[in-house]
Amino acid sequence: MINFANLNEFAAHSGQSLGETDYITITQEMVDLFAQATGDHQWIHTDPERASRESPYKTPIAHGFLTLSLAPRLMAQLYRIESVKMGINYGANKIRFTNAVPVNSRLRMRGWLHHTEPQPNGLRVIIDCVFEVEGEAKPACIAELITFLLE
Repeated sequence: MINFANLNEFAAHSGQSLGETDYITITQEMVDLFAQATGDHQWIHTDPERASRESPYKTPIAHGFLTLSLAPRLMAQLYRIESVKMGINYGANKIRFTNAVPVNSRLRMRGWLHHTEPQPNGLRVIIDCVFEVEGEAKPACIAELITFLLE
């Protein structure tokens, strides 16, 4: 984890890597709870028996948006800014789901501080996030995420 004292110090890191997170295991329970929360019960996510027979992955896969929803959890492993009181998800410029995340696979995220934009009372930050499945050459998700940080 990289620690920054304040937003100016963080902004000076623009264009540089924020590092990579630890791997987390994507479990069937996580997928089922996400399906319950979102109402997306498509069998490729929630029916292990059918997935083993009919899916090209031979196992259930995580929802793409489940992968993306892990960004705040994983981002907390990359950096901390001492002076920030809160961060607000502001949106995304681009999101692509480029590979499946099979249940029981391990996922991590790499982050790069693309750039920052000064705002009243804070900083808008754009972070390039790449979600990687252990052992896969192609990432599962690539996203340019925007956060508003307030001091």
